[in-house]
Amino acid sequence: MRFGTEAFYASIGRAFVAMCAFVPVLFAIEFVDRLNNQRLDQEGGIKPHEIDGLDGILFAPFLHAGFDHVLANSIPLILLGTFVLAAGTARFLLTTAFIALVAGVGVWFIGDEGTVVVGASGVIFGYLGVILMRGVVEHSLWHIAVGVLIGLLYGWQLFGVLPGDEGISWQGHLCGFIAGLVAAVLFRRRRPRPVDRADTLELDPEPS
Repeated sequence: MRFGTEAFYASIGRAFVAMCAFVPVLFAIEFVDRLNNQRLDQEGGIKPHEIDGLDGILFAPFLHAGFDHVLANSIPLILLGTFVLAAGTARFLLTTAFIALVAGVGVWFIGDEGTVVVGASGVIFGYLGVILMRGVVEHSLWHIAVGVLIGLLYGWQLFGVLPGDEGISWQGHLCGFIAGLVAAVLFRRRRPRPVDRADTLELDPEPS
């Protein structure tokens, strides 16, 4: 997927459409949650330090505290998710699963006791970490440029990894961001090993 090629733009376009199609799913889940008096949040959210809150690690990224919460996450999720997905579906799925797992486990261990944590913010911060780190580990000018652009647009969100406003899970943001940095290394695109010319030489068949 070389920058400027037809395949490059096609990959970006497909990823953008896919992420745009996913966001309505989050709104639909929130609509069902509203019909059930936020019961999904209570039963599917992460409850730090509580055994029955461990299943929230799986479900919490799909749940939100209201339509405003979904809307606030939609734009960065589409933008960041597009660039992560454009690098390959398999890498995207592995990266997303890893970020969600690490962020969720981190929230469960260091989150505030007595709270219920929901939302895709941990994954979003993870995507931000992936993009910023990917340009470095893959020596990709394209990813570095994207990282700089994302940093200019959403760099202020990095403050979300620090303790701040009540009701915002900075633990999820921090763990997600760190998981994204690690995921960029674990799931980096491997450069093909240089082939030794001697390995390509074929011996003439022995005369019969």
